[in-house]
Amino acid sequence: MSEAQVKVHVDKVNKSYGENHVLRDISLDIAENEVVVMIGPSGSGKSTFLRMLNQLETPDNGTIIVDGYDISDKNTDINKVRENIGMVFQNFNLFNNYTVLENIMLAPVELKKLDKVAAEKKARELLETVGLSDKADMPVSSLSGGQKQRIAIARALAMTPDIMLFDEPTSALDPEMVGDVLDVMKNLAESGMTMIIVTHEMGFAKQVADRVVFFESGKIQESGTPDQVFDAPKNERLQEFLSKVTHA
Repeated sequence: MSEAQVKVHVDKVNKSYGENHVLRDISLDIAENEVVVMIGPSGSGKSTFLRMLNQLETPDNGTIIVDGYDISDKNTDINKVRENIGMVFQNFNLFNNYTVLENIMLAPVELKKLDKVAAEKKARELLETVGLSDKADMPVSSLSGGQKQRIAIARALAMTPDIMLFDEPTSALDPEMVGDVLDVMKNLAESGMTMIIVTHEMGFAKQVADRVVFFESGKIQESGTPDQVFDAPKNERLQEFLSKVTHA
């Protein structure tokens, strides 16, 4: 991978919480327009790794370069870097007392100084993208979980990010709502967005990933194409993990 193509460069990153060594010497390069899906048991370090890419968690040591910015350097303006990184959380993190439109418009108006007219136009386009045009003026509190998560995706896209991070975006949803959210994410992947996704949805991972990365005990144990990882896993722990999650 040439340097020009590398969107995220992680080198020998470690993270501990007291005695708990959550990430152990993690190194990974992610290319522009690549969709990387991270799988593995709970507590294996996936979400911690993802949250380090926008400094919601900070590494104990090692280097993290995102979009050419060394975010492991204390002098880097992380807020500037975050403007180009969209993040979608497990629990939506929306403002329930605002309308759908207000939630999507808030960051562009506050941070990028888009005027309200332009921000509203963009927000309405994004609502169409996620299939919720009719909800623009509804309070967020009135929506279902699946609708809230699609609004959260639209809100992240409102900042026109270069990279989208998804931290188990469907794990808090009722099973029947999962499909709508995954469809939005599939369309986003097809549009060429650089995406890094932590998920337990193996079928989705097979469909959208350019690369699947298996975390276990704070290490990357195996990575490869979906065919390599799901159909011909080499790592014993990965084989065991897949036998449990695919036959659950």
